[in-house]
Amino acid sequence: MTDVSPLIDCDAGRVSIDDKAMLNARADVNQLLPLKYRWAWEKYLAACSNHWMPTEVSMQADIALWRSRDGLTEDERVMLKRNLGFFATAESLVANNLVLAVYQRITNPECRQYLLRQAFEEAVHTHTFQYICESLGLVEGELFNMYREVPSITAKDAWALKYTRGLENAADDQDFLRDLVAFYVVFEGMWFYTGFAQILSLGRRNKMVGIAEQYQYILRDESIHLNFGIDCINQIKIENPHLWTPEFADEVRGMLIEACELEVAYARDTMPRGMLGLSAELCEQYMHFITDRRAQQIGLAPIFGASENPFPWMSEAMDLKKEKNFFETRVTEYQTGGSLDWD
Repeated sequence: MTDVSPLIDCDAGRVSIDDKAMLNARADVNQLLPLKYRWAWEKYLAACSNHWMPTEVSMQADIALWRSRDGLTEDERVMLKRNLGFFATAESLVANNLVLAVYQRITNPECRQYLLRQAFEEAVHTHTFQYICESLGLVEGELFNMYREVPSITAKDAWALKYTRGLENAADDQDFLRDLVAFYVVFEGMWFYTGFAQILSLGRRNKMVGIAEQYQYILRDESIHLNFGIDCINQIKIENPHLWTPEFADEVRGMLIEACELEVAYARDTMPRGMLGLSAELCEQYMHFITDRRAQQIGLAPIFGASENPFPWMSEAMDLKKEKNFFETRVTEYQTGGSLDWD
């Protein structure tokens, strides 16, 4: 009979909740129960209830509008292509770091359960941009190389890479916490929101409604991703208070300010002239509002003092209660996400 003792400690005691932790846990990561972080499990269930696939959404109206000579203005076409170009590679960057780094460093099984679901959703999002590209007949090389060829996109991805690449080789827990802030709070919690507002504004005007519907679903997914990431960061702070020093908090504030500036520059680049009820100035105001919200969610004081959301209609796209679809294309039912805080 094969000796399994070097592989499995048969004399180990059963898992205790007290031994479970976000980082460097003593508990067996293969044992889901007993749950310690109910919030992680609830987000996993909410994400499962929000399941969708891009090919369920018709692109016929979008194809006709894209092919028509006067269906979209030239500014709208440039904005749409650059928007798609940023997201097409951003979702892959998020997925790669999630699978190659974050999952390995988080040592709690219920959090890992959600991370597995998130990884699948990132694959769905990447599938979405392949589906849109193929449906509209866009030039693949142009779309998927914008992170190299459009300076405002290059600047954001370069900033993110210096942090997210560090997730794989974080020297200590504080390095990892810093990278989680960049990964969840900035990348998923700030930088996607100008793009969401742009595409949902098209949908509100009955333009590119298939793409807008898919972005609505992506936004719903990303809202749970963001809230999960913030809960992870705050739980790590609780369990490791020595990591969140005054100096580190100041560094994080600086990261949020710099990230906000990069997103405002992206808004100016994609919308040099106002359109669709949007402008670079309104997007700057929106980013100040979002940045303050993110700062408060991780225990920092507001940075800009922005109390007014210039796009309150965005919250409609994130309501997961049973409802007619935001763009009135089909009826959808979501089971458990309505109680989450989406801002």
